[in-house]
Amino acid sequence: MAASADTLISDQHKAVKDDDWTIVLPRRKNQKRKLPKLKTTIQQQLEQTHWTPTDLETTPKGELQLMQKMQICIQKLEKSRFFSVFLDQIVASEASDHFRKVTGSEHKLNMVIYGIGSIESFESPRLQLSLAILMKRKLGWVGEIEVFDPIISLTESKVLEALKCHVLSVNEQGMRKVVNPILFFMPHCEAELYDNLLKTNWKHDSLNKIILFGNSFEKYEQHHSVVRGSTLDESRKHLLAIRPFTKEFEISTVSDDYFRAFQGSSWHFFSVDPNTNLHLLC
Repeated sequence: MAASADTLISDQHKAVKDDDWTIVLPRRKNQKRKLPKLKTTIQQQLEQTHWTPTDLETTPKGELQLMQKMQICIQKLEKSRFFSVFLDQIVASEASDHFRKVTGSEHKLNMVIYGIGSIESFESPRLQLSLAILMKRKLGWVGEIEVFDPIISLTESKVLEALKCHVLSVNEQGMRKVVNPILFFMPHCEAELYDNLLKTNWKHDSLNKIILFGNSFEKYEQHHSVVRGSTLDESRKHLLAIRPFTKEFEISTVSDDYFRAFQGSSWHFFSVDPNTNLHLLC
């Protein structure tokens, strides 16, 4: 039976108009970046090569200013009601059982952050990164944090490393193979990135080790049911096929201060029976 999202606190801001349907606000609206065209698996694998920032200009003053911005953002978020409700959902709600099931006997779960965007230019990426950092500080089971976005500048890379986040030197295109339980932190990423992650780990023992924080899969499914036959279906087929095996918990943004950064985001947990033949589904 298909899973449904459990919204802990109703959020009237999340209503979406049918005449202009979108799943979430654009990840970086002001950047006006075109979505990349869907690439074949071979193309994606060939592009998993060594990466370095394209913007290599940096100064100690610029790094200090960005670090100060991040520290202010972390402090603001830590004191907010949004963060209090967010933590309660993890440790004291129905979702907490699912976190414990995945973490199991693992001492630490590494966190992989894809598509964080520019923390230097926009507040939403700063808030998202601040949330990830606070999770590591407050939750004993969050281990090392790895970060990647192809637009990261050298200044941002240095600040991220100073915040104890390891910047990946390879663009994985979301195709990280899961061996141990792991947390993927991917708010407002493109659907193709989620699909790459699922496709790369399309077997029960890998999927069941994943905790994924990102765009609501249920909303993708709702959109699919309204707009069938879309050319986007191919880029989302694993995302849609996993829905019957997904338990989703939608987070509440609580206030307008955090709406843009986290609107439409959910926790996702996968429970696939070993006897399920996933390759028959897509």
